[in-house]
Amino acid sequence: MLVYPSGVNVPSSALRFLSARLRRRRRELGTRWRRLSPGRQALLTLAHLRNGHPYAQLGAGFGIGTTTAHRYVAEAVELLAALAPTLAEAARTASTKTFVLLDGTLLPIDRIAADRPFYSGKRKKHGMNVQVLADPSGRLLWASPALPGAVHDVRAAREHGITAALTDAGITCWADKGYRGAGGTVRVPHWGRWENLSTGQKAVNRSHAKIRALVERAVATLKSWRLLRKLRCSTTRITSLVQAVLTLHLASSGR
Repeated sequence: MLVYPSGVNVPSSALRFLSARLRRRRRELGTRWRRLSPGRQALLTLAHLRNGHPYAQLGAGFGIGTTTAHRYVAEAVELLAALAPTLAEAARTASTKTFVLLDGTLLPIDRIAADRPFYSGKRKKHGMNVQVLADPSGRLLWASPALPGAVHDVRAAREHGITAALTDAGITCWADKGYRGAGGTVRVPHWGRWENLSTGQKAVNRSHAKIRALVERAVATLKSWRLLRKLRCSTTRITSLVQAVLTLHLASSGR
C-alpha cells in the first residue's frame, strides 16, 4: 500500500485535549510502552473520526497493524464518550440561553433491506436516529444516544427524556412538526395544509421556520465528522462515536 502525507481539518486544541486524556489514561493503567505515543494515538483517532479513513489505511499511514489501529481508536473513542455531557448537564447549560432548538437527524448505516427497525420511512434509507439540541445561534449543545432509524422524532425525544428535562427546567424549545404532541415547553408550527391555515397561522409558521432553521448548523457540525456520514460499524458502537464527536467539538470550541 502506498503512503502519502495528509491533513486533518481539526483544531489543534482537540489534539491537545485528547492527547492529555490518553496520557492520563496510560498513567492510570501503568502502561510502559506502546507503538504510538499519546499524541500519535490521538491523531490516529482524529483522522478516523474526521476523515472516515478505514483502519487498514490508517494502520499503513501510522506504521501499525489494522488490529492495533482498531484497538487504539476504540480506546480513545470510549474515553471521549465517557466525557460527553449528560442531558441534565446540557439542560443546565441551556437554562442560560433564551431558548433551545431541537431536531433529529439520521446517520446513514450499511444495512440490508430486511433490517426494518433501522429503516427511516421519512428519509427512505437505513440509519440511526440522533436527537440534537442547539442554542439560539445554532451551536451544538448536546447529541443523544442513537436509536434505530424507524423511531420517530417525537418518540425519540420522549425516550431520551428530552421533553421532560426541558420542561422541568422551564426552557422553551423550538422544533418542527415531527414533534407534534410532545407537549411541555416544546413549540411546534401550526398543523394542517398550507391553504387551510389562517393568515395569522401562516405568519406564525414562517417566523417559526426562520428560528428553527438555525438548528441545521448544529446538525452540519455533527456531520462535518465524515465518519458519521456513512457508518459501517456495528450499531452498538454508534452512540459512543456520536458522544466522542460531541466531546471533541465542545472541547475544541472552549465549551
